[in-house]
Amino acid sequence: MQFTPSNMTWLNLPNMPAPIKTLFAGYLLVVGVGLMMAGLQIMMTHGMADGKVGLSKNDIVYSYYGDRTHSLLENKLNGSMKANAPDEVRADIIKWVRKGAPKEDWDAHFKAVFVKHCVACHSAIPNIPNFNHFEEVQKVAATSDGASFQSLTRVSHIHLFGISFIFFFISFIFSFAVGVPRKLKIIAIAFPFGFLILDILSWWLTKLSPSFAYLTIIGGIGYSLASTFMWVTSMYQMFIMSRTGKIYGNTWEQDL
Repeated sequence: MQFTPSNMTWLNLPNMPAPIKTLFAGYLLVVGVGLMMAGLQIMMTHGMADGKVGLSKNDIVYSYYGDRTHSLLENKLNGSMKANAPDEVRADIIKWVRKGAPKEDWDAHFKAVFVKHCVACHSAIPNIPNFNHFEEVQKVAATSDGASFQSLTRVSHIHLFGISFIFFFISFIFSFAVGVPRKLKIIAIAFPFGFLILDILSWWLTKLSPSFAYLTIIGGIGYSLASTFMWVTSMYQMFIMSRTGKIYGNTWEQDL
C-alpha cells in the first residue's frame, strides 16, 4: 500500500501547536480535578455505608445488595449521615427503628426530631425521601435491600453516557503520544471502556449476590489506572518532552 508523504510533522503531543496544547491541557486539568472530586464523593457516600472510613467490600454490598439485617435509615445514621445529628439523637432514632418505627412514637416525639435534624435537606432536595411525611420515613426504616432496580437503571445509563465521553477525549488526546508501542497504546485506550462496563455490570450482579462486590473495586481501580497513565503521559509529552526541540512527525501515520 502506498502512502502520500505527509507534511503534518506537528501531529504529535510534543510538537502540537501551543493553542491546541492549551486546549488539551485545560481539558485534562479540569477532568483530572473532576475525577478526584468524584473519588472523594464516593468515599463520603458509598465509602461510609458500613460506618467506617474507606471503601471496602462491605460498603459495596451495603450499597447495592443491602444490609438485610438493618434498615437503610440505620445504615445511613451510622454512615454517611453520622455527622448530621448528635450521638444520642442517632441512638434514639435507631432504637425506635428497631422497634418497628411505630406511628404513635412518630406523632408524639420523632416528628419533631426529624424536623430539627433532617428535613432541611429531606424536604428540599429532589429524589430523596421527604421526612416531613411518616410514610417516607417508614420506607427507609424497613430492612435495607440496597439500591433499587429503578435507581440502578437511572445511574447506570448516566454513568455509561457521561464517563464514556470523558474517557473518549482522554484517549483521543493520548492517541497523539509518541514513543508508546502500538499495542500498549491500543490496550491503554481500550481498558477504561472495558473496566467501565465491568464496573456498571458489577452493580447489577452485586444486587443479585454480594459475592460479586469485588468486581466493582476491580473495575474502578482498572479504569482509574488506565486513565491516569494516559493523563500523565499526555501532560508529560506536551510540556516536558517538547522542550528538547525534536521533531517527532505524524503520530497517527506512524501507528498505521
